[in-house]
Amino acid sequence: MTQWQLLQGDILLGELSEYGCDQPFFLAHFTPGPGWESAMGLFEAWAALRGPDPDGSRTVAVMKPLRDLGLTLAPVGGGQPVLQVFRNCTLRIDGSEARLRY
Repeated sequence: MTQWQLLQGDILLGELSEYGCDQPFFLAHFTPGPGWESAMGLFEAWAALRGPDPDGSRTVAVMKPLRDLGLTLAPVGGGQPVLQVFRNCTLRIDGSEARLRY
């Protein structure tokens, strides 16, 4: 399965190791990296978002700060393109588990 590095510029926030699929998401184990603290709270807020959001305002309020971080997913060992998180893919991280859709 694919392994990814979650990056903010050159700073490693963590690594994802895909292990399965729950369509339309790929499931991955997440291992925090040295820069994780800077984004952890934003991903926790995204993971905690539940329930109806008819006008999408709660979702936007949580996702915009994440999008503004300019995060990328780079495949370990190359072979696939680098993905811009929340532009080319959707990523949820909840503790040691991640869900990725690209």
